[in-house]
Amino acid sequence: MIHLKTLILSLLLFSLTNLSPAKTVIEYWHSHDRLEELIQSFADEFNASQTDYEITPKYAGGYFDASTKLVATLQTPNQPVMFDAEVTVFNYLVSQGAVADLSDLVTELPQDLINDIYPMLWAQGDFEGKRYGLPLSASVPVLIYNATAFSQRGVSEPQTWADFELAAERLTTRQTKGFINVSAAFSFETMVNSIGGKIISDEGQPLFNSSEAIEVLTMLKRLSDKRYSTNHNFAEAEVALVDFVRTKGMMGISSFAFFTQGERFTIAFEPGIASIPLAEGGHVPLMEGELLVLKSASEAQRRGAVAFWQFLMEPERNRAWVEASYFLPSRRATTTLLEGWIAEDAKRGVGIEGLEHATLRPRTGRYAVWQSYLEEALEKCLKGGFDPTEVLNEAQRRAEMNP
Repeated sequence: MIHLKTLILSLLLFSLTNLSPAKTVIEYWHSHDRLEELIQSFADEFNASQTDYEITPKYAGGYFDASTKLVATLQTPNQPVMFDAEVTVFNYLVSQGAVADLSDLVTELPQDLINDIYPMLWAQGDFEGKRYGLPLSASVPVLIYNATAFSQRGVSEPQTWADFELAAERLTTRQTKGFINVSAAFSFETMVNSIGGKIISDEGQPLFNSSEAIEVLTMLKRLSDKRYSTNHNFAEAEVALVDFVRTKGMMGISSFAFFTQGERFTIAFEPGIASIPLAEGGHVPLMEGELLVLKSASEAQRRGAVAFWQFLMEPERNRAWVEASYFLPSRRATTTLLEGWIAEDAKRGVGIEGLEHATLRPRTGRYAVWQSYLEEALEKCLKGGFDPTEVLNEAQRRAEMNP
């Protein structure tokens, strides 16, 4: 009888164990191949810290490829729960009603955490008073340059775009160009913002042929015509990076976070990072990604995603993320912890300083489509020799015809 009772009790306990609820699985797509191990370690640590949720990270390709892949899954059961979306794609997904509103869950977060997030980073995830995005992988554009060549030729970091043009001229030789231009919307937008202009109006309308946009493209064409610069389209961004590493170009505009891509190469010179030249009233756009939850997520998945983000926002963890990625710290407490890291290399502070002059990128989801018109216009001008005003007028017409 004793053995029988023991057997019955064991079977009962086994049954109860199998009836216990399984963890809610939350698939998380990201675009950070260099950071896969770190992201997985964060997920493992979070998964072990509680019994409700299981985060499963997956590298989905670079921002463009990952976004294309995500859009293809939106009406299927194959979409993830969490997605690290490039900012303009984030805006587009919100406009298409594909993103879950997290407003109710955010009200449950500690107020001291929300107050500690940098206001501009927090504002990026807000649309019309509703919370759709959470900050994690933000960045700002910077000027990267060959500091060794600057020193050898007596060139200082440019403080104005006039300084920049002069530097490009002085750095140009038979073997190298002073500036490597990538005709991407974000870099052109950076330059237009820096002189006080906008690519998209506050009302969400295109301003591709504004006086500031024409001024910037005219300068870029002048540099190209004088052979002080070389031009690549956005698909050739990797080629531009290799050109910089091989000293075929001495300056370029890049995301601060992208700067670490150079670590994949052996560089025979000292790289430098400088703030983008700013005119009075000028700004730089916030770049990179925003963490979102797809609208198809269950209530448990929504809660688990926000819990994981809160876990990532713990200052020591956010500090590890910044030091590995060069993304901006999401909160002030993290910046305090980074003081020693920045003191080791002043270049590390340039991106954080850029937060003081940061502005939100265009908030309309239509810009995700319109920017292709802009990039085609830039390439026609800089590679095809077309007039700056003419190509920008054409891009403006195309955008207006596709509202």
